[in-house]
Amino acid sequence: MRNAISRGRGLIAVMILIVVCSGVVQGYLTPLLPVVGAHVGIGGVGQNNLYLLSQIAFTVLTPLLSRWGDMWGHRRLLLVAVAMVATGSLLIAARPTPGTLAVGMVLQSAVVGFFPLLAGILRSRSPEHGRIGMSVLVGALLLSIGAGGFVAGTLSDEHALAGLWTAVPFGALAVAAAIALPASTAPRAGRFNLPAALLLTCGLGVLMWGLTEGGSRGWTSASSLLTAVAAAVLLTAWVLVEQRSPHPLVNLRMLRDPRLAAVSAHTFCIAFGAIGFLGANAVYLGTEPDGDGFGLGLGSRAISLVSLAMVAVGFLGSTLTPWLARLIGDRAVLAAGGCAGAAGFLSLVLFHSSVPQYLAGALIVGLATGMFEAATRTLSVEVVDEAETALSVGVNEMALSLGAAIGAAVIGALWSSHTTAQGAVTGTGYQWAWTACAAVALGGAAVALFFRSPSTAPGPEAAPTPAGRTV
Repeated sequence: MRNAISRGRGLIAVMILIVVCSGVVQGYLTPLLPVVGAHVGIGGVGQNNLYLLSQIAFTVLTPLLSRWGDMWGHRRLLLVAVAMVATGSLLIAARPTPGTLAVGMVLQSAVVGFFPLLAGILRSRSPEHGRIGMSVLVGALLLSIGAGGFVAGTLSDEHALAGLWTAVPFGALAVAAAIALPASTAPRAGRFNLPAALLLTCGLGVLMWGLTEGGSRGWTSASSLLTAVAAAVLLTAWVLVEQRSPHPLVNLRMLRDPRLAAVSAHTFCIAFGAIGFLGANAVYLGTEPDGDGFGLGLGSRAISLVSLAMVAVGFLGSTLTPWLARLIGDRAVLAAGGCAGAAGFLSLVLFHSSVPQYLAGALIVGLATGMFEAATRTLSVEVVDEAETALSVGVNEMALSLGAAIGAAVIGALWSSHTTAQGAVTGTGYQWAWTACAAVALGGAAVALFFRSPSTAPGPEAAPTPAGRTV
């Protein structure tokens, strides 16, 4: 027993190194976007569009990496994902241009596969560390997001582009850690569904493009309506193909389980604002004040400190989540996270003209982020059989990525509809964006009320059980 505990802790320690790389990659570009965007000639809307592009890549790569992991081995696909991230980080640092930023950020989006693949290895090799292991990994992720942003912002204060090298050594470290991990013992089966992959990629691409361009073209224009119809047709075709396939890319039948459906819907709603506004957060913090109380004019290092404060609070929320779940139940934790997110964004709507005012709302959003990421990732593992762990976590990660992508697209559309003649976002544009995030977060709190816990929930060190069963 003691050896099993020691092996489990060692396994989690190695996984933390990979998760730290994921966090640094997700956090280091955020405070740099205003400076790097000015250097390569990309404005505020263009910076948000880069963030949107990465979120689309997140959404597409989630089911691909998860499915391939269940088919060909979680460790093997983890090595592929880590190598993609390391390559993208080096490309961005070595030659920063609009094109290399776009390509590099797409490659870096392979971090979205880290959690599903790590969950597959953790569950098969050390199931008794399920809940605690997942909450520790989420906490490490959040802290490294803030630390990566702080290091990058500090480096960029000395030289505008120096911070772009922040992720490169962490990418190399993650490659070494992935090599050291054991392979999962979960059985491998199935075939890759290429038609579903193509339909999903095209459907999401068309949808996000329509949301991004709708404000400038007019939401009722012929081109906007045609784009909406095309996206609906492609995504409907994708759903039909998935439902009829014996080897689906995303097993939508899993969503027939009301628990996983509620968790995924909650994830989508909270990610819409909590993750979708991160790019916008950096733009607002770096924008010079407009005279009406909008924009704070901060430098890269100051922006990174705000991000660090948000993820520090998120880390607290993540580590407290298992304890809160035992105290008040999973459903109450999910609902509380949604309400906290809504309160944070409403605070930004009302109070945003100074750093302390803005920070108050941003910290509440950070707390909600930590709570929902730890809770939903844990719950998505516990509702399925071991052989489908990565696929189930992948469904939840896809909900997260899709929510973040649509959130970023909606924010971009609202900004495009409220800009000055010089292309700067107006105060009304910011307020509409924060209001939309608050409304969707409240929807997430409402969805959480439909979640039903099993009669006996696993303890902090209990092994996750198959769907529909309790220990």
